[in-house]
Amino acid sequence: MKRSSALGIAVAVGLAFAGLSVPANPAVAAATPGVAAPAQASDGAYVAQETIVGPRLVDLTIQSPALGRAATVRLLTPDGWEQRARGDHWPVLYLLHGCCDSYVSWTRSTDVASIPELRDVLVVMPEAGAAGWYSDWWNGGHGGAPAWETFHLSEVRQIIERGYGAGPKRVVAGLSMGGFGAMSYAARNPGMFRAAASFSGVVHPLRDVSFWLPFFARTGLDPYALWGDPVAQRDIWQDHDPYYLAKRLRHTALFVATGDGTAGGPFDAPGRTDGLEALIHQENVDFVEQLREQGVSVTTDFYGPGSHSWPYWQRELHRSLPMLLAALETGRGVLTHAPQH
Repeated sequence: MKRSSALGIAVAVGLAFAGLSVPANPAVAAATPGVAAPAQASDGAYVAQETIVGPRLVDLTIQSPALGRAATVRLLTPDGWEQRARGDHWPVLYLLHGCCDSYVSWTRSTDVASIPELRDVLVVMPEAGAAGWYSDWWNGGHGGAPAWETFHLSEVRQIIERGYGAGPKRVVAGLSMGGFGAMSYAARNPGMFRAAASFSGVVHPLRDVSFWLPFFARTGLDPYALWGDPVAQRDIWQDHDPYYLAKRLRHTALFVATGDGTAGGPFDAPGRTDGLEALIHQENVDFVEQLREQGVSVTTDFYGPGSHSWPYWQRELHRSLPMLLAALETGRGVLTHAPQH
């Protein structure tokens, strides 16, 4: 619910549905039954604005020291979430967006908001920059903003756990750049996520560095500011590349899906091929081989023909949900599809 004045809670909700925002008000929220008080992260990150953007959808504008600016996180809230001041907590699914997109992409381009199995899960869809790559940027060795990993796994996590009903059971999934984020975050922070799923994810960037560096540059950012030079700072690249972190995923349930970019995919025009998906497919093949060499169990859905596009990612979200929900212990983790193991 929007927080405004004690007499204006209902008005605030109406304004929100009209597309208007009302600033968060800690004093009012603390005095309003059924409304949780706003929370801050340990570094001072706080929610500057809450906006109801649709049924069960709330956008949080967070003022972030890690980013040096404000950024938005979209929440798809579970049934009963409005009463979270009672101390209720829900399992959490983090959904990460791809390159050149934003936090609105999952609700814009998939049916995530209408999936019945997610009505008892808090779904967190954070902004990650058009090309933030789910990393604290190296910036020539100076660090500093943008620090996306700190924003997501420290600031956002603390805020939603302290004031928005997020519990300690977490899973993460993402597409393309977000698939990288899901696997990199889970590997770099063992135990934080019970499961991780990647859909057409960039899971071995060092394998194709001659492609990814120019790709980074096309976003208008300095490609060497992210992890440095892939030769001189190879250790930093490896510290983020899921292929080199495979062993650290041994206690995480994993789902890896990709097409191979060839023609004939069920959601593509006749004859369409996709070189980007073909490249990413080989990264995923290598990544899965590395996982298995390290004794890490992984469920795969290498579905053959298909492009780097939303219809496939929506389908893979559905196919991965049984694994993700089983890890969250929601009681809904029943397989409706049987990918490879």
